[in-house]
Amino acid sequence: MKKLVIVESPSKAKTIEKYLGRGYKVVASMGHVMDLPRSVLGVDIEHDFEPKYLPMKDKKPLIKELAALAKASDKVFLATDPDREGEAISWHLERALKLPPEKASRVTFNEITEKTVKAGIAAPRAIDKDLVDAYQARRVLDRIVGYKLSPVLWHTVRKGLSAGRVQSVAVRIVVLREREIKDFKPKEFWNIYVVLETAGKETVRAKFKSYLGEEKTEIGSKEQAEEVERASVGAAYRVKDIKRAQKHRRPAPPFITSTLQQEASRRYGFSSRKTMMLAQNLYEGVALGERGMTGLITYMRTDSLRLSAESVAAAHDLIRAQYGDKFLPASPRVYKSKGNAQDAHEAIRPANPAITPEETKPFLSADQQKIYKLIWDRFTASQMADAVYDTVSVDILAEKPGERALEYHTSGSVKVFAGYTALYEDTREAEKTDADDDEKNELPALKEGEALAYRSFEKQQKFTQPPLRYTEATLIRALEENGIGRPSTYAPTIGTILDREYVEKDGRYLKPTELGSIVTELMEKHFADIVNTEFTANMETQLDRVSEGEEAWKEVIRTFWSGFSQTLEKADKDLEGVKMTPADEVTDIPCEKCGRLMVVKTGRFGKFLACPGYPACKNTKSIVVETAGNCPLCGGKMLEKKSKSGAKYYGCENFPTCGFMSWDLPVKDTCPQCGRTLFKKSTRAEKKIYCAHPDCGYEVVTGGYLSKKGKA
Repeated sequence: MKKLVIVESPSKAKTIEKYLGRGYKVVASMGHVMDLPRSVLGVDIEHDFEPKYLPMKDKKPLIKELAALAKASDKVFLATDPDREGEAISWHLERALKLPPEKASRVTFNEITEKTVKAGIAAPRAIDKDLVDAYQARRVLDRIVGYKLSPVLWHTVRKGLSAGRVQSVAVRIVVLREREIKDFKPKEFWNIYVVLETAGKETVRAKFKSYLGEEKTEIGSKEQAEEVERASVGAAYRVKDIKRAQKHRRPAPPFITSTLQQEASRRYGFSSRKTMMLAQNLYEGVALGERGMTGLITYMRTDSLRLSAESVAAAHDLIRAQYGDKFLPASPRVYKSKGNAQDAHEAIRPANPAITPEETKPFLSADQQKIYKLIWDRFTASQMADAVYDTVSVDILAEKPGERALEYHTSGSVKVFAGYTALYEDTREAEKTDADDDEKNELPALKEGEALAYRSFEKQQKFTQPPLRYTEATLIRALEENGIGRPSTYAPTIGTILDREYVEKDGRYLKPTELGSIVTELMEKHFADIVNTEFTANMETQLDRVSEGEEAWKEVIRTFWSGFSQTLEKADKDLEGVKMTPADEVTDIPCEKCGRLMVVKTGRFGKFLACPGYPACKNTKSIVVETAGNCPLCGGKMLEKKSKSGAKYYGCENFPTCGFMSWDLPVKDTCPQCGRTLFKKSTRAEKKIYCAHPDCGYEVVTGGYLSKKGKA
């Protein structure tokens, strides 16, 4: 063994090793191997913000193993992900393994295909210190904010809380929307329609537009609606004006990180965290039968819309073969990235467009397949011809003696050429079409001046609606539009504010908890810059300049600290003795010791029940959550529980009389052999449904590796 390649994950290692073959050993670092210490700040503010990186405790055996492999190798290639985080992992590996510069080389792959892997290995480079510095700037900034702000929350709100630079802005965006909803005052309006008929007995439904001579007339009361009704019923109707046009609709560009997360949320209800996990699987490689381990998509953390000429040519070949030349645009489509895009990578696309979703379906999980098909369809459609619609817009005049003349309007469209919609349509486009009555109208052939007969009148009272709460998809869009965060931060940010219970889900929608609202109020009063979107966006721009070598990372920290330290000092004085504690949630469960109704508290390992009589009564108990199914030993109810470390497990309600427990999830289905509750095991190595009764042994392996018992 002469050459060592170090990547982050085992699946990525398998894919790359297949392409490099003999002479190369590919191993995984399992992510970062060094980081700032957990228990202390780890940044020496007095000595120019020098960070103190230490080997991670659980990685020390791995570091030792990697160091031995590196020592036995002639060359070490650091092939971590092609972004700031990946650059920092390689930098830490170089330091942890004590690699001399002449022995270690940095290589990157925007896609994990044989061609790009071999090309990357053939063109090694030094570690990009500018990217590392941008990582350090973000890491140190976030550490300072988190470790200096969190104690303020502990003293003022409650122990155990944490604050973050980007997460605080995200929570405030959600809180501001909730305030808008609370302060919203509905406004009345009326939609008015007439149903008319042509001489050929064809129906036309038209919407009230205005009184003649006015551009648009708002109808805001029942009295106004009845005035329009008096003027409309029995009036003479004729076609005043017809406009015909042909409209072209362009396809959406290929995905970037934010748009992939948004579309997967709208279409499948996937969280941003889940979408990125699935995309990471596809990038690193999956087993595709005879093809073996194959990287299916390009790097998924990107804000660039750029596509390689090679991938565009491949898409055109596919479109020509499947749909014909008429489905190709006159020239290849080029999409322009936003002004603040880093443009380090291509857009998200299939690594090999020739591998179709039909080919991958037998080998991917259902959710992996959904993401791959979404990426493949969107990329291919982005290089297809426009969809073409014939549209018609009709103004109709209603005249009645003694009444003001009225104008009604109707329109419709007919798709005359499917173009890219033969393959793919973005859900936002589909929602827009569905919401638009005009799009769905099928109008008869009409002529200017043609008389139409009145048939019926419709009036509908409506009220304006408050803005919708954010979903994960719309919050990501808001973060992106405000320049908050970057592709790699959207999913972790949303995951953090949910995990820390500043925000909770109400169906698909995000709403702030009382805790989130209180913390935001505190931050607005005492740390206005931290929750200010413009300030945070400017900080992101500074980090981009660091990554481009245009600004020194410590200068960014110095500038930030000079203002932040003063704000921190003032807040400490202003908040001395102040308490902003959320009200406890009272349950209907009585305390067994004193009879008071217990309240919900939050501790280190989540929520629990506590007696409000503390310290006189110190009774606490776990929150009992019933699950599907029954205990396979005694038939009692299965309860969701938590271990001392906070890990979730499932146990019988009759404990300690019945000692059954399992880490595996009980499901509603019963065993076809003995009728008892089935359990679901899901690990990297094994996925199966099985019966937990010791005398049964029924199981069905659904993925991973076969168990010793084999398939049922």
